[in-house]
Amino acid sequence: MGLSLTHRSTRDGSGVASLVLRGMLGGTFIAHGVKHARTLDGTAGWFESIGFSQPKLQAQASAAVEIGAGAAVLAGAATPLSASAIVGTMAVAYKTVHEPNGFFITAEGWEYVGALSAAAVALSALGPGRYSVDHALGVDRRGTPAGRAALTAVLGVAGAAVQLATFWRKPAAS
Repeated sequence: MGLSLTHRSTRDGSGVASLVLRGMLGGTFIAHGVKHARTLDGTAGWFESIGFSQPKLQAQASAAVEIGAGAAVLAGAATPLSASAIVGTMAVAYKTVHEPNGFFITAEGWEYVGALSAAAVALSALGPGRYSVDHALGVDRRGTPAGRAALTAVLGVAGAAVQLATFWRKPAAS
């Protein structure tokens, strides 16, 4: 007789699209976090060189947030919130490193951080999909797509603003 396709994300492919998007975003963030965790002293030195106070704390926080947010996004757990951590991390990277370099990544521009941020906001709008913790808990469709996307963007940018205001000062030009 055939498989009954009664769930919207099964019929239109959005469940698979969300799964692929979560895999890319979550996997990328876990990889970055593990890299930072494995090289905490080097990461701390880099944070200090770009103007952060308490660079060891920044390195530890960066590793923890990237691994935690990556794992949550990968699992599809608390998706608007976990995706906002990606937006916030990328907004900090944009402001502290990439903003003055233009768009293209080949010149240290903001192309990559912009793409990851856009993907995180799109994931929130789309929802984590059928194959997610949020779906298993019945919270995957709370709010509207626009509302979830706005929540992710606003929380991410606000978190970045707080971190930058608290810990970062633009280094003097050399």
